[in-house]
Amino acid sequence: MKKKEIKKEYDRKIRKLVKFNKFYYEHNDPIVDDAEYDALKKDILKLESEYSELKNKNSPSLVIGFKPSKNFEKVLHRVPMLSLANAFDQDDLNNFEKKITNYLNQKDRSLLEYSAEPKIDGISASLSYKDGVFTTGLSRGDGKEGEDITENLKTVSDIPQRILSKDFPDDIEIRGEIFIQNNDFKKLTGKFANPRNAASGSLRQKNPHETKRIPLKFIAYTFGYQKGLKINKQSEFLKKLKEWGFKTNPLNKTIKGIKNLMKNYHDIENKRGSIDFDIDGIVYKINDFQLQKRLGNVANAPRWAIAHKFSANNGISKIENIEIQVGRTGALTPVAKIKPINIGGVVVSNATLHNEEEIIRKDIRIGDTVLIERAGDVIPHVISVDLKQRNDGSKKFVFPLNCPSCGSKTIKEYNSITKKEDAVRRCTSEGFECEKIAIEKIKHFVSKEAFNIDGFGKKIVENFWKLNLIRLPQDIFKLDYSVIENLDGWGKQSVSNLKYSINIKRTIPFEKFIFALGIRHIGLENAKLISKNLFSIKNFLLLSKTKKFNDLINIDGIGETQINSIKNFFSNNINLKMIQELSELVDVKDAVLAKSNGLLNNKTFMITGKLEGISRAEAKSLIEENSGSIISNVSKKLDYLIIGEKPTKRKIDSAKDLKIKILSQAEWLNMLNKTS
Repeated sequence: MKKKEIKKEYDRKIRKLVKFNKFYYEHNDPIVDDAEYDALKKDILKLESEYSELKNKNSPSLVIGFKPSKNFEKVLHRVPMLSLANAFDQDDLNNFEKKITNYLNQKDRSLLEYSAEPKIDGISASLSYKDGVFTTGLSRGDGKEGEDITENLKTVSDIPQRILSKDFPDDIEIRGEIFIQNNDFKKLTGKFANPRNAASGSLRQKNPHETKRIPLKFIAYTFGYQKGLKINKQSEFLKKLKEWGFKTNPLNKTIKGIKNLMKNYHDIENKRGSIDFDIDGIVYKINDFQLQKRLGNVANAPRWAIAHKFSANNGISKIENIEIQVGRTGALTPVAKIKPINIGGVVVSNATLHNEEEIIRKDIRIGDTVLIERAGDVIPHVISVDLKQRNDGSKKFVFPLNCPSCGSKTIKEYNSITKKEDAVRRCTSEGFECEKIAIEKIKHFVSKEAFNIDGFGKKIVENFWKLNLIRLPQDIFKLDYSVIENLDGWGKQSVSNLKYSINIKRTIPFEKFIFALGIRHIGLENAKLISKNLFSIKNFLLLSKTKKFNDLINIDGIGETQINSIKNFFSNNINLKMIQELSELVDVKDAVLAKSNGLLNNKTFMITGKLEGISRAEAKSLIEENSGSIISNVSKKLDYLIIGEKPTKRKIDSAKDLKIKILSQAEWLNMLNKTS
């Protein structure tokens, strides 16, 4: 890579980091998880180490956090609040210890003693005490100066306002973490994205009385400026903090040796699910203050401490219950209701168990302590069970043989291709006879890729079902708006908006109409193939009369599985009635034959992230109208990856590895001779 390109890449990463910092520190709204943020910092530092000419005032080697908010007065820290270097595995810890022993010219590593302190995922604060009285409280800010949030911190019951102990220093900054316990956070659901955001947002309230309503906690762990502190070790300081009236982390330990640090790391990681506050790693500090003083700092981090981060995509929790969800196609999916846990900045309370076979294979039971994984776009799922923590009276989970919604028999269908039964158990109820299936079918009907009725979301479907306002998709177009207007939460304007959203969707392309019906095995791509072959809804309705389903076998991409699904669909009287009524209530446009010589002819596209001013469905239609095609995976068959806001990093990395052209939304629109 040429120097010019390296500098360009470096500057791009710096801009990205500044953006992430702004959202994390200033807006209390992180837009990436810890893993992606740490990886970006690591990339920048690696580039700086390889190319000494790369320098930027916003480099993570120079900057801590983000500039203080304009809402509060800025105050200089008497001693900077430094950040910590990160370790992710045992090799990183070995390198950390090796650097320490080399710096101290100390060959015997066994003499080094560490204070191992679980790192709470909260908001750092520095509390100044003069003559035992709490005088000033600051946020970390950019490490050099913070925000004066004294009045808000005075509302936190864990922070002593006055300390009478004779051995308490005359002047000292006690530093620690403000956080919210997970059980308390449950009561705030809907107000904040996660416990850390709740703590941050609460501390930045202009009115301390608003802060007081939030159950904030404080755990102390270090000091900044001090005058009169007569202690030699970090472990002794932590004991003194408790004597002075501060709370400290009950999981703190003093440890020698990397192997023992790793053992403690795994022990605590396995306990994360049972701890009532979020921790994202363990901080290791050289225990001896004299050695800390000798080691000093590098740039914005101490040489004598490091943060050993937990894996950002998994965590330990406990299964409180197992519920069976019934999907649109009748599939019974077991879902573990787990004790809420923060994984990569997201609070997870549900985890899929996939199917009956998965439960049997892993022997998953209610009450089990389990490892939960959440990676990228993947739904959180259970990786394994910790059998050592299983209760003696634990019982195997018995999967229901009857549908929990309608009571119909459940079956596992025989797969003619694999010559085995499917792993998924399904409700045998057809059409809309099963309540849960019916609700999911209606949700599908109004979804973005189908009728795309704005404002008619999943919650409204569920509420209208409970109120008996809808039972079949056609009921949406026959709603009694005068009844809705008198419901709680509804008024003339909101009803008017709903009516407008429904009415403008009374016209729909044939392919989307077919997809909206929710026929099993008929996705949007198959719906397009069928619409181009049958051309109109009139021909589609004729299928039920002529029974010429096998003619569909001539459509490239449509096989026996799809044909059998269509046969089953048309064999149900409720489905036939639904199509007939819908054809009278909505205008289904005949299929439009795609151009064969469009601007995007023979080119394949994939979209990741949110596009500006255009839905993904509309973008796909634009591509297809111009002879291009959409594919669902990053592979050698892909020509272009279009990226919008918050794209999936994994897809971008795969595209780069395969040397696939990556386009911004503007670049893609330019291919269509349009402007963004």
